[in-house]
Amino acid sequence: MRKRKSQAEFVKWFGPVLDALRELGNTGKPKEVCEKIAEKENLTEDFLDQTLKSGTNRFENQVAWARQYLIWEGLLDSSVRGTWKLTERGRNTNLDYAAAHKLFLKWVEINQKARKTKTKEEIIEDQEEDSPETIEIPAEANLLSVLKSLSPKGFENICKELLREHNFEKVEVTGKSHDGGIDGYGVLEINPFVSFKVIFQCKRYEGSVSRSQVGDFRNSMLGRAEKGIILTTGTFTKEAEKEANREGAPPIELVDGNKLVQMFEKVQLGLKPKTVYEIDLNYFEKFKE
Repeated sequence: MRKRKSQAEFVKWFGPVLDALRELGNTGKPKEVCEKIAEKENLTEDFLDQTLKSGTNRFENQVAWARQYLIWEGLLDSSVRGTWKLTERGRNTNLDYAAAHKLFLKWVEINQKARKTKTKEEIIEDQEEDSPETIEIPAEANLLSVLKSLSPKGFENICKELLREHNFEKVEVTGKSHDGGIDGYGVLEINPFVSFKVIFQCKRYEGSVSRSQVGDFRNSMLGRAEKGIILTTGTFTKEAEKEANREGAPPIELVDGNKLVQMFEKVQLGLKPKTVYEIDLNYFEKFKE
């Protein structure tokens, strides 16, 4: 039985990819980046000619995976097809092997949570043998996994960004640990004459938010805002939903994991749209005769 890998060979190219792009003026074609790395690292022809079982060039595939991890980390911009480009962070980031390996482990864990049928070792093995384009990760599952992997402070701050993208103004995170469950506040302008002060709470949950938690949040809201929002990566119990909409009480807007994903998708916050083509077999039938 073949021993599964606990690390990937392509990690060693994280730093060289950044270095190569800097030398190329912060942008470059894949072939240019590979050639620059080969030149700087004095790679032999024998090494550069190695192929995977699929026939794909091994070195070029490893560099492609290095690029993918750097994109996930926000060091490369993938918005222009066929061109690799450093982001502002990427231009100012240098990675030695230790830093690259730490980055690698972070994203392997995120991917493993998104692809629950795969172990970390199996994911690494897949990446060693296949190109980034052939391995798909469900966007919804991956987004929630990424959000759950954030620190509590990080989740609060990304919720702040999300509300801003949805036209909230003056959005701030309180940064206080004992503020009655209030994590931040903002203003939502309905029209030039009407606006609401809103407070929000962020719960990076696996499970469900309970009725009592909604009630406690409302009590903290009284006298401080006209409306409240609870955002969670989890769900809400039926009793929590009833409490949020209880007649005669200030309304609480509930945003569960599914709605949270939809909100991110609507404004494309941290997400890039991808076009997928399906073959129209009927079109090709007439050319078989």
